[in-house]
Amino acid sequence: MHYPIGLLFDLLASSSALPWNITVHFKSFPEKDLLHCPSKDVIEAHFMSCVKEADALKHKSQVINEMQKKDHKQLWMGLQNDRFDQFWAINRKLMEYPAEENGFRYIPFRIYQTTTERPFIQKLFRPVATDGQLHTLGDLLKEVCPSAVAPEDGEKKNQVMIHGIEPMLETPLQWLSEHLSYPDNFLHISIIPQPTD
Repeated sequence: MHYPIGLLFDLLASSSALPWNITVHFKSFPEKDLLHCPSKDVIEAHFMSCVKEADALKHKSQVINEMQKKDHKQLWMGLQNDRFDQFWAINRKLMEYPAEENGFRYIPFRIYQTTTERPFIQKLFRPVATDGQLHTLGDLLKEVCPSAVAPEDGEKKNQVMIHGIEPMLETPLQWLSEHLSYPDNFLHISIIPQPTD
């Protein structure tokens, strides 16, 4: 319930054939393994909490705090009802930044790995270096999760996936955040073992 479906696909089934077959059970809910969702209000509250957290990282919560309750509701209803225009009319404000700043304050990201027990990695990371250069996906991985990046003369052991694609490590992190963030405004990055086939 608390991970986006695309992230789950990247982590668990990206090497399987499409369409992805999902089995839904209506009895014996695995309470030990999954969080039980008591209502759709809980999902809405979790979603809005994530959006607020992302805005705190990007804009010190200034954008979300300037919005009215109806804007928050429009954001949620647009997502819930699959109305892109309704959702994006509000989310666009959360993806903007002043031109003189060259990007967000920090990039809201989470890195997930299938080879560790840790649920995810999340740290403060700026999209622009102190010398003014844009940080890339490779820069983020080298600092936060160096085992994910193959040495220059070494064999590639991992795949880095976002929305089912493997972006180049040279891709600017600011661009990834603006264009490949999930609706909760986080960049969910999966690191999975390199397929052998």
